[in-house]
Amino acid sequence: MRFVELVSVDGFVAFDLDCPTSAGGTRLAPDVTRDEAGLLARAMTYKLAVLGERIGGAKAVLRATVQERAETVARYCREITPLVEKGVFLTASDLGTRTQDFASLPGYRTDSVMHQEVDGELVDTVVTGLGVVAAAETALGGLSGRSVAVEGFGKVGGAVVREAARRGARVVALSTLHGCVADPSGLDVAALMELRAEHGDACVGRLGLPVLPAGALYEVAADVLVPGARTGTLTAERAARVRARVVAPAANVPYTAAGLRTLRERGVVALADFVCGAGATIGYVAEVAGQISDAASARALVEQRVRGLTAASLDHPGGPFAGACALAEEFLATWRDPAGLPGGPPVQE
Repeated sequence: MRFVELVSVDGFVAFDLDCPTSAGGTRLAPDVTRDEAGLLARAMTYKLAVLGERIGGAKAVLRATVQERAETVARYCREITPLVEKGVFLTASDLGTRTQDFASLPGYRTDSVMHQEVDGELVDTVVTGLGVVAAAETALGGLSGRSVAVEGFGKVGGAVVREAARRGARVVALSTLHGCVADPSGLDVAALMELRAEHGDACVGRLGLPVLPAGALYEVAADVLVPGARTGTLTAERAARVRARVVAPAANVPYTAAGLRTLRERGVVALADFVCGAGATIGYVAEVAGQISDAASARALVEQRVRGLTAASLDHPGGPFAGACALAEEFLATWRDPAGLPGGPPVQE
């Protein structure tokens, strides 16, 4: 793992492997850390590996507030432009940043399929949410009539909620920074979307339901739990209280090592975040290869790839997270010498 400290802004770029090209998103928040960047870069290595791409994982983290975002990202883009021009570092949006923030970087395409809008949302966001839902559906054998609890109601969380509802699932709980709301009969997704557009994260307080602490989402009885916050949220203590059958992360690196063990001991199916959240990466790689031509073909390819990877991981004796890691590590061994392999899977110790 190599860390490059940025000079124009407060932050780092983490490169997991020593290789010609590395890729990963750019995250912006007031409290992001170097260690977080390293974990996220490792997750990108595994995500690219399960997709069969000979590219190293990377991640940039920028310490800034939402109000400082525009100027911070502008300075950051100017600083990394030489790396992007050389193909050393390829990046896109992540928590706290938007796809449009990177329009000044070399190679940004305004005509990209992934940058088109579908019902007001960018295709890269839509297929990320679709991947999470497709993974959960594969693990359960169907989503119609199933219940889903979703953490976070931003761009990806919103895409997960819409896609889950489209497939006949009930969204029984939702949390934002303002708290958690739950209804076993199912929340009104259309009303939620309207409230989010008007009130943002405060929408949870406008449904006429009791607003619980945000962490209560992890204890809601549901078929599927979708963690969507920061790294390491599924600790052993929290995993011991999870009441879901399947965990399908929208967030990167949500598991701690102890949390994963606890979920497995309790019989909870813990899917790999680097498979569930691979939708946008699948789309961008496929577009470069000429494999998609529009939003519909992007959706179809993401569904096929995520379903296939999820199904392949489910039969592993160590569980689907271990199964997905095995798939990634098997591919990495085909182009990395033993000394150049990652030092372990993407989990927080």
